[in-house]
Amino acid sequence: MRIAILAHERFPDDAKTAVGVLRYGDHDVVAVLDREHAGQRVHGHLPDVQDAPIVAGMDDVPDCDALLIGIAPIGGGFEQSWRPDVVAALERGCDVVSGLHYVLGDDEQFQRLAAEHGAEIRDIRRPPDDLTVAAGTAGEVDAHVVLTVGTDCSSGKMTASYELREAARERGIDAEVIPTGQTGIMISGWGIAIDRVISDFAAGATERLVEQAGDHDVLFVEGQGALVHPAYSGVTAAILHGAQPDSLVFCHVAGQQRVGGYESFELPDPAAYAELYESMAGPVSGATVDAGLLNTADFERNGADEQLDRYGQALGVPVTDPVRDGADAVLDAVLP
Repeated sequence: MRIAILAHERFPDDAKTAVGVLRYGDHDVVAVLDREHAGQRVHGHLPDVQDAPIVAGMDDVPDCDALLIGIAPIGGGFEQSWRPDVVAALERGCDVVSGLHYVLGDDEQFQRLAAEHGAEIRDIRRPPDDLTVAAGTAGEVDAHVVLTVGTDCSSGKMTASYELREAARERGIDAEVIPTGQTGIMISGWGIAIDRVISDFAAGATERLVEQAGDHDVLFVEGQGALVHPAYSGVTAAILHGAQPDSLVFCHVAGQQRVGGYESFELPDPAAYAELYESMAGPVSGATVDAGLLNTADFERNGADEQLDRYGQALGVPVTDPVRDGADAVLDAVLP
């Protein structure tokens, strides 16, 4: 499918959905919409992902099948400055794919345009209607279940999941990612956005995903939020208990000391934070932090190596930056 990705004024640092799709998706990306960087190319910012031109709006986008909203702002709201591009896409008969909490399919203007031009609006954060509370049965699947957890939102959990899957597949292991957020769903084409699920059903939704994919040998469950995040800890705990993982991979952004967007809150010491995850997982699954993944994008090679050594010593487990150095060392640590 040929897609355009909307990332106005956020690309690449604050457009993790766009970056995730460019790095791991199978779509043919024909353009990225970002008024601030129009006229440039993706490879000028991210040389290790799929390349595409950066354009100012839909008027500059070549033929495509869909416009994908590539931004995941705090709260999942829709910015009205994006409306002209969504309107233009629908008027061209392009589908619109959104992972926002704002439901585009309920917007009267978008509904009308989609009907008039034969386009589809896909709000992928809409959960299934038949979810239930967890039965505590995810631990019965034959697959080895690995959950990526982190110190904060945007700490690399989704990236870790897909890098570990690719490293496993390169070894001939039947591995799959369990997508629990909008970016993973856009990449893999299935999953449930757990942060949109009624709280009583969130662990059950995670359990359902694990059981649906339990015929694979290894499952990498995409974690969400963080256990001490002042806003998003609930979804983290639900996934931790619903997945009943066998192993945890602890993700962090090198140098970060405070919660992103909530700078009055300090991040706990990594070792203490890892122990907190283990204590929360213990009564349900007994999972332990067996490896760490560190985002060292803000450091040169020597500085990155220092950060990796420091993080590894703090956790006492193998640590790597999967984008920079691959995920083999971590994969070895989490496989049975």
